[in-house]
Amino acid sequence: MAQRKDSKRSAKANRRLGLALVGVVAGMIGAAYASVPLYQLFCQVTGYGGTTQVADVVPEKVGDRVITVRFNSDVDPHLPWAFQPVQREMTLKVGESGLAFFHARNLAARTTVGTATFNVTPLKAGPYFNKVQCFCFTEQQLAGGGEADMPVTFFVDPEIENDPNLAEVNTITLSYTMFVDEDAQNELDAGQQLGRLQAPAGEAKAEGTPGKGTAVN
Repeated sequence: MAQRKDSKRSAKANRRLGLALVGVVAGMIGAAYASVPLYQLFCQVTGYGGTTQVADVVPEKVGDRVITVRFNSDVDPHLPWAFQPVQREMTLKVGESGLAFFHARNLAARTTVGTATFNVTPLKAGPYFNKVQCFCFTEQQLAGGGEADMPVTFFVDPEIENDPNLAEVNTITLSYTMFVDEDAQNELDAGQQLGRLQAPAGEAKAEGTPGKGTAVN
């Protein structure tokens, strides 16, 4: 009887420990998503979510296998942008360099700042998808009504041909999601607000009106 009670207590303790570990992992993932730089580091270290690789140059070897790369985009509802790939897909050999563009347009009248995260699917293709140039995780500022084409240069590592786990993969989808860059946006908004507050003081000083404060250059 005592042994049975001990077993039940041990099982309960193990369940509590398991739930606690799940909570810690979930919290880490949530915190990573909450901060774009932390998310970037988290993905690079863990390979989570189909994280791609970064390369300085394209390989000299071009393989025989042909891969179709599709492009997808999403936008955070809090960012007033239209954001989509210029081309829907591209076919190239492994090891061959590709250049794609994503077009962004600010639908707001004021200047707004965005930043992009990315992933590829299937997730297991991430280690073989290399980006040489990319606009992800960097501040992208557009004036009201402004537009921009954002390039990404990439290639699929020829080593994918030697991985039997990816033998059936003929299509890879590269997805970008554009979010509000909250730190940059708050800094921009604060600077513009300060400029508006200082403008009357500067005008008053120019007109020689006393008691209006000192203008800041």
